[in-house]
Amino acid sequence: MSKLLSLALSLIASTAFLGACSEGPKDTNPKQLLTKRVTIFKKMTKTLEPLGLVVRGHQDYIKSEFVEGAQTLKDLSTQPWAFFTADGNYPPTRAKPEVWSKPDEFKQAQNKYLASVDKLVEVSDSADMTAMGAAVDAVQKNCKSCHDQFRNEH
Repeated sequence: MSKLLSLALSLIASTAFLGACSEGPKDTNPKQLLTKRVTIFKKMTKTLEPLGLVVRGHQDYIKSEFVEGAQTLKDLSTQPWAFFTADGNYPPTRAKPEVWSKPDEFKQAQNKYLASVDKLVEVSDSADMTAMGAAVDAVQKNCKSCHDQFRNEH
């Protein structure tokens, strides 16, 4: 095979690989509301994951780290909702129209989530794996419930 053909095939393969790794459609809105809320949600997920590993026995419980993680999650948990404004409903959002057409239900889902995060913070320094596990599970269930009701999975 010629060097030129080999180079061409390598470039095609690289382009296809990089395309498969892209995050999908970009947020082109000047206010970047979608990008801002997605960024916060990703931080929330990355903060919650280690707490779940601890309560499931996959990582050691280190009180200071667990308490800090729970508090960081609490600090983040209030932030994304401000970016679900009327002008924040634009492609490529995955939010369902119900976010805007049923604002009271969306607010109730937020409040349930926030209450579960508060409970997690409350028990985070207890070293009671049963209570902490229940609190982490409640946070995860409230995330899923909100996603099921208000987020498209495309």
